[in-house]
Amino acid sequence: MMPSPKNKTLQLSSEERILLENKLLRLKKTVSFEEIVNRTIQSDLLEILDFLPKSFADLIIIDPPYNLNKNFSGLKFKQLDNQSYENYLESWFPKIVDCLKPNGSLYLCGDWKCTAALYNVMSRYLSVLNRITWQREKGKGALHNWKNGMEDIWFGVKNPKDYYFNVDAVKIRRKVIAPYKKDGRPKDWEATAEGNFRMTHPSNFWDDITIPYWSMPENTAHPTQKPEKLIAKLILASCPENSIVFDPFLGSGTTSVTAKKLNRRYCGIEINPEYACWAEKRLQSADDQLTIQGYYDGVFWERNSRPV
Repeated sequence: MMPSPKNKTLQLSSEERILLENKLLRLKKTVSFEEIVNRTIQSDLLEILDFLPKSFADLIIIDPPYNLNKNFSGLKFKQLDNQSYENYLESWFPKIVDCLKPNGSLYLCGDWKCTAALYNVMSRYLSVLNRITWQREKGKGALHNWKNGMEDIWFGVKNPKDYYFNVDAVKIRRKVIAPYKKDGRPKDWEATAEGNFRMTHPSNFWDDITIPYWSMPENTAHPTQKPEKLIAKLILASCPENSIVFDPFLGSGTTSVTAKKLNRRYCGIEINPEYACWAEKRLQSADDQLTIQGYYDGVFWERNSRPV
């Protein structure tokens, strides 16, 4: 059956895959920063951790396998007991931290079931500054439990007195329902022809994220793909322009693609060769497709609030 013309889910022909595979970097020895910048590394993270340069990343975003039974196109992760999962995190997290610059920031993603283990491990090596919870409006309902509609992102830094954070870049433009005036003028809001809006400081609860679906150009068949808007917030807040973002569990490439769109450099590692090729195709598309859903003209808009 032919897909709908409106279905924009990424597809690869066999010819494209051959060409894209030739672009992938495979590490067999220690490499310099210059060799990995703006590259997709197709390797098993655990086998190449010692080959990576130290202190090269301004920002690290980690979206590891959650502690669930999950099939990543043939590469299966088996659910572990809590201590074994924590041991799994310990097998690679300290060496990933070694890749972070002294004033760098790190974000670690998870769900409710593994979030305690994530905090335990992160707090041993970094100063944990916050936990972001974002609303994930997708997934199956449950008959005998609450539907899981959220995920966590832990925010940590090496030096809590010296790290980059640009709050103005991630403020949210929200509708003002009950505008308040002082001396007849808007107070902390702006009156426009399209409506009344306020730029608000972002909290650690995000309810404006849309999960990629089949009619969105960023969509792939990856089972746990993160939205570009979600990653854009982390990058804009914690990584200056032209600095480098590192993702050791790249998946279908969202972190690298979003970094490229936002004029940051990137490096990603992905074990699955199919996913790595998806990342490369998306990176090619980002040469002339710079849009990020929900982020327009340098502003994050509250869901369904931007005038058409």
